[in-house]
Amino acid sequence: MTAIARAHPNIALVKYWGKRDEELILPETGSLSMTLDAFPTTTSVTLTPDADEDVFLLGGEAVAGKPLERVVAFLDHVRTLAGSTSRARVESSNEVPTAAGLASSAAGFAALAVAAAAEYGLALSERDLSRLARRGSGSACRSIPDGTGFAIWRAGTDDQSSYAEAVPAPDLRMVVLTLDAGSKSVSSREGMRRSAATSPFHDAWVSSTTQTLVEAEAAAAAGDFTTLGELTESNALRMHAHINGSVPPIRYLAPASIAAFDAIESLRASGVEVYGTADAGPNVVAVCRPGDADAVADALGEIGPTTVVAPGPGARLVSAAVECAE
Repeated sequence: MTAIARAHPNIALVKYWGKRDEELILPETGSLSMTLDAFPTTTSVTLTPDADEDVFLLGGEAVAGKPLERVVAFLDHVRTLAGSTSRARVESSNEVPTAAGLASSAAGFAALAVAAAAEYGLALSERDLSRLARRGSGSACRSIPDGTGFAIWRAGTDDQSSYAEAVPAPDLRMVVLTLDAGSKSVSSREGMRRSAATSPFHDAWVSSTTQTLVEAEAAAAAGDFTTLGELTESNALRMHAHINGSVPPIRYLAPASIAAFDAIESLRASGVEVYGTADAGPNVVAVCRPGDADAVADALGEIGPTTVVAPGPGARLVSAAVECAE
């Protein structure tokens, strides 16, 4: 038997940046995100009871080093939950650039959580699948919920209370501006550790984000696109200011990223309501109303390639037959 799952990346409107528990991956603050209807990751898990070690292939290539260690550690946790000692073969393919700040790890570990749970015989609720995905990559928990395309990660106080759930939000689109598809020189995990330990802005980041999340959840529930957009852009720029304050400094945004934020500001001045955000990488995402998406894509297309995305589905199992047919 082989279990195959597919999950989509999510882009945070209110960012997750900082852990209070490294082992359980418990965040210092909650976060709010939109799951995309593009760039999915498809992952298969096959038990190999006679094997002595796990195997991980990404895009058909065997993976070693830290990426393999993260997958093995995740599978060890699944095996503990399932009472199993069987090793596994994991095969994954991304349609989003890996480690470029476009949430590839979120989609990857969400898909792995769903496929591994099924293959090891774990019957988990959506909430428990979100908790499981969180143990691989924090933001992966937000790619699990299905229903609205938007999820809030409740920070919680322990493993049981830290999970993501679907929440209502206004109808919107994201225009993804891909400026660099290469891997980051500083991973998000390392960046979080460094900024928490050395940035003088860390405490202010935690307190302000906690308040921003309260306001953003209320705006989303009320369908208030303007307030949600303003909070989204402010929160992203605060996160990058916090990261820039690390020692030694970390700069994820590139000159073209700044140009994109400038272009977004110019669009707003011309009457197009659009707001910018960026995760830990150079790529910029514009948040706009559905009717403005094409105009925003055209404007940002002068800086780099763009993709318009809508709210997408939660992580789910797919059949081997469907996967082969596609």
